[in-house]
This record gives sequence, C-alpha cells and structure tokens, in this order.
Amino acid sequence: MRIYINDRPCEAQPGEFLLDIAQQNKCHIGYICGGSGVCQSCFVYVQEGMACLSEPSDVEKAFISDKLSEAGGRLACQTKIIKDGTIRVLSRAEMLRRIVLGLNVPGFVTYAQTIGYNVVNQLPSGIGNIVDRVREGRLNPVKSLQNVGKGLGHASQLVSQNVFETFPFFQGAANLVGTGTKGLLDTASSALCSISGGSLRFPGTTCETYTDEPQIEKVHIRVRPAKK
Repeated sequence: MRIYINDRPCEAQPGEFLLDIAQQNKCHIGYICGGSGVCQSCFVYVQEGMACLSEPSDVEKAFISDKLSEAGGRLACQTKIIKDGTIRVLSRAEMLRRIVLGLNVPGFVTYAQTIGYNVVNQLPSGIGNIVDRVREGRLNPVKSLQNVGKGLGHASQLVSQNVFETFPFFQGAANLVGTGTKGLLDTASSALCSISGGSLRFPGTTCETYTDEPQIEKVHIRVRPAKK
C-alpha cells in the first residue's frame, strides 16, 4: 500500500510504524530520541486515514493534549498502520513551513498558541510517563541516550534536505564550497541578484539573470598610521 507523508507517496505495509516508513522512504519526519517516545520531535498531523491507524498509546496520551489530538496529532514512533486505506500525514516541521511560506499570520498565531498550550499542560504528565516506564523496565535510559546520538545525526540530514528543497539555490552554494571562494561568491552574488531584481551584486562577480544592471559601487578605504 501507499501512504502520503508531506504529500510524498511512500511504500508501506500494515504493521509498520509511521516513523519507520518515513525513514525507509527517506521522507521528512524528524526524530531525536530514536523512537523511545520521550522527545515529541516525530509529532505529525494525520489529515486522513485515522481509522487505519492504531489507537493512541499511553505515551501519546501523556504527551499530546486534547486540542492537538482533535487536530489529528500523533507521535510517528508510536503510531502503527493496522489496515489498508488512504493515509495522509504532515510532519510538524512541514506544517510550520507551509504556514510561514504562505504568510499565514492568523494560522501561525493559532499554531503557536496550540503548541504552547500543549507544552505547559502536558509537561507534567509526559515526565511522569517517562519515570513510570523507567521504573517498569519499559524504557532503558542508557539505550535511550544512545538512540539520541543516532537520532541527532539523522535529524541533521533531514534538516539539510528540507532546507535545500525549500531554498534550491543553497544547494548550488553547498556544491561549490570545494571549488574555491570565487565559485561560492558567484553563487551568493547570483542569489542576491535574483532577490534584488538585478539592482545589486557583489563587485567582480557575474550575474547570469541580470547582466546589464549596475553593480554595488566600490569603496576604497585607506588607513593612516597612528601618530607617535
């Protein structure tokens, strides 16, 4: 079957967790704790297909407020597919990215208020859930710390991928780092030309989009030696 994570089709099978599916398909659902259910970084919004997913676990009930649950909030590391059907989810990062790029100010205010409410009201129960799992032997603190180290590396790759997908001209700059300062400067100047409509670019560099527009005026600064 196929599910859609951030509108990207992903191969999946009943019995798999949303987080594992995202990783197997190289799709962006961030995580830090390695699936231990202690960080909430794999939080997603289920937009369609909630009936195809497992019931919220005790971990999710401890960390996710009623408001976020009503909005389709789940933890991908705790949510398993239980039957075939159409499933669409958005990661928290993707939801925020779309709000910001869409200049949706009311949406951003509502988003911030909801997240703030969740943090304030669910923190005590979340911490309590972690303590209970450690006491019951369901959560190994040492293994969790090891998973955090692995998760940070994976999360950084996802962040880089998401940045390059959102701002493609950054990818060109990254590819030119090894070719010398000149290439990197040209790329930065080209980005500046595009943003400014050709009115600005760095002296000594080229601008493929706008070749006849004025450059930034050069300024010569002379430093006089201090008097003894």
